[in-house]
Amino acid sequence: MDLSLIIRGQHPRGEDMRARLADDLALVRRAEELGFDALVKGSHYSAHPLQSLQQIPFLAQAAVVAPKLRLVCGLALLPLHKPLDIAEQLATLDVMSDGKLVFGCGIGYRDVEFKAFGLTRNIAAARFEENLLAVKRLWTEDFVDMPGSHFVLEHANCTVKPLQKPMPPIWIGANADAAIRRAARLGDCWYINPHSTLTTLARQMDLYKRALDESAKPFPAELPMRREVFVARTRSEAVRLARPSLEVKYRTYREWGQDKVMPAGDDFDHDFDELLEDRFLIGSPAEVAERLIDLQRRFGVNHLVASVHWPGMPNSLAVEQMQLLAEEVMPMVRGA
Repeated sequence: MDLSLIIRGQHPRGEDMRARLADDLALVRRAEELGFDALVKGSHYSAHPLQSLQQIPFLAQAAVVAPKLRLVCGLALLPLHKPLDIAEQLATLDVMSDGKLVFGCGIGYRDVEFKAFGLTRNIAAARFEENLLAVKRLWTEDFVDMPGSHFVLEHANCTVKPLQKPMPPIWIGANADAAIRRAARLGDCWYINPHSTLTTLARQMDLYKRALDESAKPFPAELPMRREVFVARTRSEAVRLARPSLEVKYRTYREWGQDKVMPAGDDFDHDFDELLEDRFLIGSPAEVAERLIDLQRRFGVNHLVASVHWPGMPNSLAVEQMQLLAEEVMPMVRGA
């Protein structure tokens, strides 16, 4: 099982972002030192009450700071972009990282973002598919002629092509059933979200496999899942230390409407103890390893994207999590 670190980079308002950038880059360096496989960076706009640096420039700096790590967009909100721009930006990142880019993409869910980019929720899925097709063509064809709903490619070319041929891997993030079918049809894999319960994921994995069969595609060689992870000597200590920052994060996500686009029964309108059940990887090293082994055996997950740092958490605590994951948890998982 591969292990990645996701840098959400979400920090409380008013904090010095130069200092927080230094903290986030310190986590990137430590991930490379500990043998992590990849670095993942998310993306949101207008993220009140939090602040964060944008995805592509952050990943570009990470490519310099930790050149051994794969770089994962996790996720680029594809409907908000023009395809020629995002194709050239990401191809540039693939060159800068010596061919280590993963193009993770999704639709998004926040009205404030849709409206700011001139998009409506009801056309976001069609815009996603149109943009993804255009990016694939720009990466693999010399010149592209393609009229779109919000662009016209007229003998357009991608100034720089990705190093990876025919293109970087495409992970598609999906929560809803329709989006999971789309991931099976258009992506190299479904990038499994961190919020759904395992009960929901069991149902959706059957849906994903059926959709792969309908598209005559094999089960992916790489199946990534993002989870909130906190490891301590005992489960009670892990819960106590993780609670303050995780509560801030999920309160903010409720305000943003994240849980309104989740499958029925997976909303976040629960107290913290209820959210813990069947959702997060929190406990002792042995407990977290056991949960990961179960995820691998039940669903075929072979790439953990670990979120270990949340708003307001001291960097030192995140570094401790990374070390416990790399040196205690993952050896047990890989040994199994």
